[in-house]
Amino acid sequence: MKSKVLLLVSSIILSTTAFAQKEELKTLKKIYAREKTSDSDMAEFKATLTKVESLVANSTEDDKVYFAFYKAMAPVLEMNLVMSKPENLNNPALLMKYLTVDNVNQLVTNLIATLDFEKKSGKQVYTKDIEETITSFKPMLVNFAIALANNSNFKEAAVVLHSIYELDKKDVEKLYYSANYAVNSKDYELALKYYQELKALNYTGAEMAYYAFNKETQKEDAFNSKAERDIYLKGTTYEKPRDEKLPSKRPEIIKNIALIYVELGKSAEAKAAIQEARKENPDDSALILSEADLFLKEKDMVSYKKLILEASEKNPNDAILFFNLGVVSYNNKEILDADKFYVKAIELDPKYVDAYLNLAILKLDAEKSLIEKMNKLGTSAPEMKKYDVLKKQREDVYKSAIPYLKKVAELAPDNIEAIKTLIGVYNALEMFDEAKVLKAQLKK
Repeated sequence: MKSKVLLLVSSIILSTTAFAQKEELKTLKKIYAREKTSDSDMAEFKATLTKVESLVANSTEDDKVYFAFYKAMAPVLEMNLVMSKPENLNNPALLMKYLTVDNVNQLVTNLIATLDFEKKSGKQVYTKDIEETITSFKPMLVNFAIALANNSNFKEAAVVLHSIYELDKKDVEKLYYSANYAVNSKDYELALKYYQELKALNYTGAEMAYYAFNKETQKEDAFNSKAERDIYLKGTTYEKPRDEKLPSKRPEIIKNIALIYVELGKSAEAKAAIQEARKENPDDSALILSEADLFLKEKDMVSYKKLILEASEKNPNDAILFFNLGVVSYNNKEILDADKFYVKAIELDPKYVDAYLNLAILKLDAEKSLIEKMNKLGTSAPEMKKYDVLKKQREDVYKSAIPYLKKVAELAPDNIEAIKTLIGVYNALEMFDEAKVLKAQLKK
C-alpha cells in the first residue's frame, strides 16, 4: 500500500511540474505575441525563461524547440525595446551590446530548428513570423559582418556571413564572402570547410552586372538589378546603360582550396587540388609555383626545376613571377638562380623596389661566412694576411650591395630599415660624407 502512495505522489509531482511548465511557455508565447514590449514585459519574459529552463530538459520535443526559440529571440526583443526609446535612437554602441556573434549564432540555429520542426509537424505557429524576421533582420546582420571586418575581426565576420547563408540558402554569395573572410583571419580549416561547401554547390557567382552613367558625378554606378536600374533611367540623372557578365568564381574557389591545403601542410591533398585547380586556371603562374614549392619541400628537384622552367616560359614578361622565382630560389639556397631572377624582374620593371631590396640582402648574405672566417683567425703574420684578404672581400660585398640599397632609398624614401642598412654599409667603408647625407634625410 505504501509503494502505491509513493507512486501516486510522484505522478502528482510530475503532472504539476508539467502543468507549471506549460503555463510558463504560455506566458512566453503571450509576451512574445505583443505588438509592443514594455520594460516589465521584458523583465517577466527573462525571468520566465530562467524559471522554465530546468523544467524543459525532460519535456516533449515541441516544448524544447519553442523554449529554445523564445530564448534565442530574447536578445532581439530586448534590443528592439531598448533601441525604440528616443534617447537610444542614435546609439550604435548600445546596439552592439545585443548584436553579438554568440547571439546571432543562437538566433540562427534556433530559427532554423523551429522552421524544421514546424515543417515536420505540420503546425506553422511561427514559420511566417520567422520568415519576416529573416527578411527584416538580414540587412542588419550584413552590416554587422561588414563592421566586424572593418575592425579586422575577420573570423567573426566570416561566422556571421555564414549564419546569413544558413538562414537563406539561396544567398550563396554570403558563403563565398564568409570563406574569404576566414582566409583573412588565417583560420584555414574554417576557410577550407566553406570553400568545399561552395565547390559542392558548384557555385560560380557568374552573373550579370548592371551599370549606368551618372551625369552628375561623371562616373558609372552599379545597380543591384536591371529592374532597379530601369527605374533610375526614367529620371534625368542616368544614361548609357551597360550590362557586363561577371566571370565565374569557380576557378578561384578551386585554386584557394589547393592553396589552403599547401598552407596546412597536407601535401597529398594539395597536389590533387592543385592539379584540379590548374585545369581551371591553366595560365596561373602562382599555382605552378605552389606546386613547385611542394616538390621542393619533398626535395624532388627534378620536378621542381621542371615547374620553375614552365612558369618562366608561360610568363616571360611577368616581373612579379620572376621576383617570386627569385624568392623560391633564395629559400632553396640557389643563390645564383635567385640573383638571375631578381635581375630579370628589375629588367622587366625598373621600379620594382622589393627586387632591389632582395638583391641587396642576397649580396650582404655573403658577409656572414666572411665574418666567421675572420673571427677564427689569430694574430700571427700569415693569419693577418688572410685577415686582410677576407677584409677586402667583405668590402667588396658591401660595395656590391650599394647600388641596390641606393635604388631602394630613391624609390622608397620611407623605407627606414633599408636606409639605415645603407648608412651602416657607408660607415663600414668609411664613406662618411655619404652616410652623413642619409642621416640628414632620416631626420627629415
